[in-house]
Amino acid sequence: MELQKETIGVMPRIGDMAPDFEAITTKGKIKFSEFAKDKWTILFSHPADFTPVCTTEMSGFAERQEEFNALNTELLGLSIDSIHSHLAWVNNVREKTGVYFDFPIIADIDMKVSKLYGMLQPNESETAAVRAVFFIDPSKKIRLVMYYPLNVGRNMDEILRALEALQVSDKNGVAMPLNWKKGDKVIVPPPKNLDEMNERLSDDTCERTDFYLCKREL
Repeated sequence: MELQKETIGVMPRIGDMAPDFEAITTKGKIKFSEFAKDKWTILFSHPADFTPVCTTEMSGFAERQEEFNALNTELLGLSIDSIHSHLAWVNNVREKTGVYFDFPIIADIDMKVSKLYGMLQPNESETAAVRAVFFIDPSKKIRLVMYYPLNVGRNMDEILRALEALQVSDKNGVAMPLNWKKGDKVIVPPPKNLDEMNERLSDDTCERTDFYLCKREL
């Protein structure tokens, strides 16, 4: 059982503090607790360099990096490849497509970070990280986690939508309905007692379905 736990790793959960680590990246050595000060971080893994789905995904992050920058967010990639492989792949993609991965990619050749973040899942692969995405806020708390198998690429629109939803929710103390996107109405937190419920029932400033479901514009 202990051996299995070491192999699989303990998956950090929403609300946990992101495990700290030091690693070599394509931008130099980093210590995660000191990375992206006062910013959000999107930490994402891909199975391997020089593979087709991973190339499309990494290109997607690179092509939309300015949108992440606008949301005060740093990108941090990872795979279980050497730094030399990473550098060769980054250069190859730039030569073939003109897309440049101008963000750090962790060379997790010893699988240390992959195990720390539960990215190794033996029923999928014991030697390649699944497609994990960790949304980490400026306090280094994990706010959202996505996992995809090796053969299914992620949706960049959804990653950006979820990131913005988290930030808007934090800023305004609201929740987001199904399919929320920037500009849509948000959900007002439900009442916590009878007085608040009665006040909500007479509130004409929001779109009220019932006292527990009210939406408003920001």
